[in-house]
Amino acid sequence: MRVPGGGGARGSPEFSLCGPLPSRAERLLNATHPDVKRTAAVTWLPVSEHFRVHGGARLVGEVGVAGAKNSVLKLMAASLLAEGTTTITNCPEILDVPLMADVLRSLGCSVEIEGATTTVTTPPEISHEAVSVYMSRLRASVCVLGPLVARCRRAVVTLPGGDAIGSRPLDMHQSGLRQLGADSHIEHGAVVAEAENLHGAQIWLDFPSVGATENILMASVLADGTTVIDNAAREPEIVDLCVMLQQMGAKIEGAGTSTLTVHGVASLEPVHHQVIGDRIVAATWAFAAAATRGDVTVHGVDPNNVNLVLEKLRAAGAEISSSAESFRVVMGSRPSAVDYVTLPFPGFPTDLQPMALALSAVADGTSMITENLFESRFRFIEELVRMGADARTDGHHAVVRGQERLSSAPVWASDIRAGVGLVLAGLCADGVTEVWDVFHIDRGYPEFVEQLRELGAEIERVAD
Repeated sequence: MRVPGGGGARGSPEFSLCGPLPSRAERLLNATHPDVKRTAAVTWLPVSEHFRVHGGARLVGEVGVAGAKNSVLKLMAASLLAEGTTTITNCPEILDVPLMADVLRSLGCSVEIEGATTTVTTPPEISHEAVSVYMSRLRASVCVLGPLVARCRRAVVTLPGGDAIGSRPLDMHQSGLRQLGADSHIEHGAVVAEAENLHGAQIWLDFPSVGATENILMASVLADGTTVIDNAAREPEIVDLCVMLQQMGAKIEGAGTSTLTVHGVASLEPVHHQVIGDRIVAATWAFAAAATRGDVTVHGVDPNNVNLVLEKLRAAGAEISSSAESFRVVMGSRPSAVDYVTLPFPGFPTDLQPMALALSAVADGTSMITENLFESRFRFIEELVRMGADARTDGHHAVVRGQERLSSAPVWASDIRAGVGLVLAGLCADGVTEVWDVFHIDRGYPEFVEQLRELGAEIERVAD
């Protein structure tokens, strides 16, 4: 069985998915790959395709944002905590959702995906072994660790894969589980955890890790006693998870702060829950508007969740206005150079670092971008330099001297955000830029090409 290892000239020509695909992905297959072979169990999707991005367009119009990728996968995992049927709405129609569905099916759940609605039916007894082939391709799949330990009191979870953006160890996940009473170690390429009983604990995280916070939180909701997680992650996606868990019957205090207090309960109930809007996708459109000197209104996200991003764009010269669930970015002239430092929320998101680099590459002046979270994010710069960007790296700093315009070139995406950053750069380049390995982009941005076209961009998906 072949799995995504890259497309175009640099990797595997195939990418497989198990189980039913969302309707958008189904349409994409039918439109671009009519010869794809499907069976009841497996869909094969060739990834030797690329985007052709024509430079020079000014993006203008309105765009809607779907549910958050960084939230929906964790909410799907949380459905393991309650027997019965959980319905999650406003799901983004991206490739990671059916991948996560396949992980849940391997644990004994029944999962149905219809458009933006995902239904997970969890049986009374679930498997504790999450060793599906897709565990190694989907970083977020590790979030089943906490729920499995909580429900089964044991778990074997294949070490996750995902984007090539740097090391993301599971030390804090395991340390938190140990403090809750579980024994945890790495064995044969998997995280193994087992506990006779889980009990409350006072847990301090050395770093406000989103993944560790999520796993410890989901394990503690069914533990005996009270758990306090200090230096917890504060991301809106953590708040969304807390809200769903509270709807299920969990007792959680402090969502959105650095201290979470969890009073364990005996059991949880399935619920209906709506995923929050994707702040990273929303902010991507904000950067796209600024880079192309456009005028874009973004709907479906709380502007408070991208407040620092909008302040950075305002400093770059953009006019910003907002309402309860939308904001507008207008850039009438060449953007000014701005410095960026990636930090956990409410700091500047590391996921937006490639977009900040793309904007800096065409800004007036010199920008310094500091990456504090993932050491390999700067791989993106190698591709940006191919397009004529004046950028240099030194450790976890990058210095970018803005050019009036970039030049088109063939470039390769190394991860979801890098792929989108290259598309943004292509919009600001002379000629036609070819962006390869676009399956990465499909994992995080629903209907990306279609939305760009609606805003005035000239871009095509080309299957080879």
